Amino acid sequence: MENWNKVVDFLTERFGKKPDMNAVLFIIGMRELGEVRDEFSKEEKVRLMHIAICRLFSASGYYRLNGVDSKGWPAWEKVMDLPYTDVFEQESLLRQHIIDYFENEGILVFD
Repeated sequence: MENWNKVVDFLTERFGKKPDMNAVLFIIGMRELGEVRDEFSKEEKVRLMHIAICRLFSASGYYRLNGVDSKGWPAWEKVMDLPYTDVFEQESLLRQHIIDYFENEGILVFD
C-alpha cells in the first residue's frame, strides 16, 4: 500500500490532482502511445486505458505486443486469460502491476 501511495503522490504532484484508477491507466496509455495531447475523443480515452492494461499485464505474460496499427497505436494480443478474481483482488493485482511499471520504467524508485 505504501508504494501505491507513492505512485498516487507522484502523479498528484505532477498533475495537480489526485488521480483515480482510470486516470492512472489513461496516463500510462498516453505514455505507451508516446503522444500527449490536450484532447482525446471518448473512444481514444478508452483505447488508451486498454493499451495501459495490456502493457501492464504483458509483464506477467497475459498480453503480447504485436506492433502498431494503421494509426500508429500499439496493437496487443491476448496470450492467456487473466485469472478469475473478485473486484478487490483485481484492483490489488492492477495496483501491483502499476507499481512494477513505475519501478521498471525508472519513473519511481521504491525501497
